[in-house]
Amino acid sequence: MRINAVGIDLAKNVFQLHGADAQGRPVLRKALPRIKLLDFFAKLPPCLVGMEACSTAHYWARELMAFGHEVKLMPPQYVKPYVKTNKNDAADAEAICEALLRPTMRFVEVKTPDQQVLLLIHREREGAVKDRTALINRLRATLGEFGIAIPVGPQRMQRWFRDEYGVVEVRLPELLRRHISGMRQRLGSLEESLASLDAEIDQCSRNSEACKRLETVPGIGRLTASALVASIGDGRTFNSGRQLAAWLGLVPKQYSSGGRQRLQGISKRGDAYLRRMLIHGARAVIRHMNPKRTTTAWLTKLSARAHKNIVIVALANKLARIAWALLSKGECYKEVSA
Repeated sequence: MRINAVGIDLAKNVFQLHGADAQGRPVLRKALPRIKLLDFFAKLPPCLVGMEACSTAHYWARELMAFGHEVKLMPPQYVKPYVKTNKNDAADAEAICEALLRPTMRFVEVKTPDQQVLLLIHREREGAVKDRTALINRLRATLGEFGIAIPVGPQRMQRWFRDEYGVVEVRLPELLRRHISGMRQRLGSLEESLASLDAEIDQCSRNSEACKRLETVPGIGRLTASALVASIGDGRTFNSGRQLAAWLGLVPKQYSSGGRQRLQGISKRGDAYLRRMLIHGARAVIRHMNPKRTTTAWLTKLSARAHKNIVIVALANKLARIAWALLSKGECYKEVSA
């Protein structure tokens, strides 16, 4: 019996497989250890393979595609409704195979190694920023216990330590002074790590024509541009800019029934990191609006009838659509001045 589709439930050591024929009938139920997975698919005639888009999925997808298989990755939340019984590896593999064969299923584009590396650098940078914020908050709280208030912001805090800390340092206990010194050393290491990661992202942006084109759009900087290229590639996975905006959660959430449409706040689905970057970019554009730009007139009219946050999200939505057009069509950004 020929296997037309295989669903794989990924794991660390043992992978569960579920195969189906052309009519969707089960023809394979098998558990394979990690070291035998590639050997099995190397001997299997080319077929459709489905996996959940989770950790290691892109790696396995590239390996199986090298054997001639067509690999599709699916968001886990879209696979869950097809689990028929109690959750176990065999039921998960069957659900993946069932979801794979649905004509309306939405898939995730398989990322290249370069895309994955760039995304990992972004994730590492995001983690370093969170660690720096947490350390700064602990530092402020520690000195606050002794009646010392530190200015808000990393740069202002560094200036305070350089110019004013020496005045109050002599009043602190010796143990606390050593503790503060250690915290500042760790903060310095985090700053160096952030600078190194920023340099890596800058280098990748300078070497990418797609990033250069995106950076010409007001509101899209080097971080947003490189994150977009690393996440969606050429953008052709999406049929339109509206689909990309919806995937990023920048469209209203619906709760409609009986022909009555109700729109709520933005759905906040998809990549939260990209959505946050676009919203920050939109906020910067609104803060420094150029009267010569055609977008300024649109923003001014929208601001007259809508809340500021709605205007920011609307502009972020527009930035996502512009980014899709530039990536999918290979064009450069052009705007007619007002």
